[in-house]
Amino acid sequence: MKQLKEFFIPFKGLKQGKHTFEYKIGNSFFESFDYEDFNDVNVSVEVALNKMSTMMELDMRASGVVNVNCDITNEPFNQEINGDLHLVVKFGDEFNDEDDEILILPHGEHQVYIAQYVYELLVLAVPQKRVHPGVEDGSLDSPVLDKLEELQPKEEKIDKKNTDPRWDGLKKLLTDK
Repeated sequence: MKQLKEFFIPFKGLKQGKHTFEYKIGNSFFESFDYEDFNDVNVSVEVALNKMSTMMELDMRASGVVNVNCDITNEPFNQEINGDLHLVVKFGDEFNDEDDEILILPHGEHQVYIAQYVYELLVLAVPQKRVHPGVEDGSLDSPVLDKLEELQPKEEKIDKKNTDPRWDGLKKLLTDK
């Protein structure tokens, strides 16, 4: 993974208070992470940095569209995504990003790198099971759906005339009280 310089937020010269950063995420962002599950990406991410004297808070909001393949038919479709992430940035002796919600930067650090957090936010915003809207409402005409319908197990009608006599004897026990 190569580092993307636009995702470094230099906070050293910023005044205390809220600051907003906006990013347009496209395919090149995910290519830098070697992530190939999305066909096309058009997402906006807004990062609100609240700088305080001893720590910072980052609120990330993402919204947009990713083009993915359906898990059932493998047909591409546009999946709307929305997500948000809250991150607290504190200062300590050494770098520590083991906690999902707290990032510890060493004293003297002057910038924070948020690309990994944006990546995780976007990947987790996509539903685990991706189903084409046409599959759900029945409007998609796909040969894969036709084949699945053809291979679906058929319900067998129970023939009451041809039953096993051993079971008939047991059924009499249930009805005779």
